Amino acid sequence: MQAVEIYTRPMCGFCHAARRLLTGKGVSFTEHDIWAEPERKAEMMQRAKGQRTVPQIFIGDTHVGGCDELYALERAGKLDPLLQG
Repeated sequence: MQAVEIYTRPMCGFCHAARRLLTGKGVSFTEHDIWAEPERKAEMMQRAKGQRTVPQIFIGDTHVGGCDELYALERAGKLDPLLQG
């Protein structure tokens, strides 16, 4: 299973939806709250090539993008293979 990291902030519906999908699939992930740890925002933007919105999701070395992209991978049947590596 690939390592999964999610950059989030409190009260973000898209962050909640992304966590719900991954949790429902039994995927463990590391969550970085960019409000609680402000230094993480610059890290996120660098890793996500300038993207400022949350969530920003990384599976292994792959930048998935946000919640919409995560759900698109799931609908296309590509999320499970990506998670497996």
